[in-house]
Amino acid sequence: MNYRIAARRVYWRWFGEVDLVGGPTLRMSGDAARWLREGEEVQLRIRGGAAGNLLDAEDYVLERAGRVHWPPFEREVEHARSGVYARTLYGYALRVREARFEQDYEAIAELEQYHYASDHETVAVWRCPDGRRVRASAKPRCRQGEGRLLDIRGSTPASRFLVMELAERKPFEPAIVAYLRLDPPLPAMHRRTPGGVERRIREEVFPADWFHPTFDVKDLLPEGRPWEEAAQRAIDRVRVAAARIARVVVHPDYRSDGLGARIVRLGLEWAVERGVPDGRRDKELVCTVAQMARYHPFFENAGFRYLWDTASGRPVLAYPLTDAAARRMRRFLQSDPYAVEHRGRLYRPRYGRVRGLAGPVVFHGVDKAYASDLDLEDLAPEVRGLLEAFGVRRRRIERRVLRGVKLRIEPGTVQLLWGVSGAGKTTLLRLLWDEMPDAGWVDVPEGRVEAYLPGVAEPAPGDEVLLERVARRLQDVPAAAELLGRMGLADAVLWRALPDQLSTGQRERFLLALLLAGRPDLLLVDEFAAHLDGPNARRLARALARLAREAGITLVVSSHREEVRAALEPDRIVYVGYGSVWSEPGH
Repeated sequence: MNYRIAARRVYWRWFGEVDLVGGPTLRMSGDAARWLREGEEVQLRIRGGAAGNLLDAEDYVLERAGRVHWPPFEREVEHARSGVYARTLYGYALRVREARFEQDYEAIAELEQYHYASDHETVAVWRCPDGRRVRASAKPRCRQGEGRLLDIRGSTPASRFLVMELAERKPFEPAIVAYLRLDPPLPAMHRRTPGGVERRIREEVFPADWFHPTFDVKDLLPEGRPWEEAAQRAIDRVRVAAARIARVVVHPDYRSDGLGARIVRLGLEWAVERGVPDGRRDKELVCTVAQMARYHPFFENAGFRYLWDTASGRPVLAYPLTDAAARRMRRFLQSDPYAVEHRGRLYRPRYGRVRGLAGPVVFHGVDKAYASDLDLEDLAPEVRGLLEAFGVRRRRIERRVLRGVKLRIEPGTVQLLWGVSGAGKTTLLRLLWDEMPDAGWVDVPEGRVEAYLPGVAEPAPGDEVLLERVARRLQDVPAAAELLGRMGLADAVLWRALPDQLSTGQRERFLLALLLAGRPDLLLVDEFAAHLDGPNARRLARALARLAREAGITLVVSSHREEVRAALEPDRIVYVGYGSVWSEPGH
């Protein structure tokens, strides 16, 4: 049935009500309610047996301008992570939907702490039961109970939020792992060039009415209206054919799994299907202004093209939703004197390739044994007495760990040493590092060797913050950020931490980044990911193997964890045990 909007009330972002002329009151999120204008015509379809003057959020479908306005946008997708041999290593069942519950916005506030561009020490404003407003990054405990989220700092009333949750998760995993914020276009945009500032650059490339009228309260506030009233009037004026991605934040533990590009692609679907943020026009273009796009490619991985820098020096990237937008972007990139130089590409990997080993590593009939003497001297009498009861007095333990080992490791390959604890994996790595065999010899071609052999060879973490320490060794700050991100430390806030402020697992990832900063030709890692949980070990193994192959690093890793074995996709697996080794293809 057709109705007109009589009134709307926004109590919280997650709760609002809309009255229909001659019809029921509809409950929906406040973010959805605020975009319905009084007098606007809508179509209501009541679900099932719902009836009465008040319809709950699950009881109806509301359309406007030929699009569904409520219930919110939602998609369920499978997100597979494949390896170098195109087989699926692992994946996620994801549900991506518009935020609608209070806990959604609380999760957004928690994730916002990890956003690269956050200018605020605290990211949210909360209201206590006594009416006080508190700025905090997590839900505060007020004198009379818990606070409730009032708003997320940096957002506007015109902001719409898309959240990504794990549809299938373990109890220790976060429910929401990413969010995207979609806003109307900025009121104005100028371009910085070597020759100065070009004003209103967007309108030179695209039609002006794609960006105007947009959300802008500046000309409304002088009228003396309260902020909330001015903001709602500004929302009522918005009618644009472009949208702006203002935030994409992924939980730090999941940033190496491509979830940023995935939620961006789904955000594009949201804009096409629902016409968000305003829902009043078909969308032609989605753009973003993102400084971090210089250092991470996920916008470009989602199909965005770099256009220009704003007058303040921030990159602008755009994605065409229609053929008309694609033609205009293509014409600009092919004709603009500055754009033809970058061709729409912004991010460029900085780490590059190493020199690489000149030839294979070869073990020639290698023997290695260890001996130790055990006695009861210097033991407490009660301990000595117990051991003597078992017949233990003095013993010389001799163990041949390796016998006549012949092994060939080709340059630029990923090799996994596999075996139970004590089988001899660490001994093989020590022989590659600096230990001498008892018999035979090991040929290691000339090249730079880096090793993480706990208790034997570890890089010094230093006393600088993480980014500075890695950058000092690498002599390249953007490449240092790239390395930290690829090793699972993608949180820019964490880059400012000191090594002694890291957890054990974070420290292990930092030390790997530090080793890679030495640009090794041969990298040795013992008991890889020993301090990481299964999912993080799997992500790190996949990332390290991919980087080693891209850079031409010969990688030799020891492990006995199945998830590491699968994610590394080693070129060869070297089985170690009972003094011998056996090598076979790893895939």
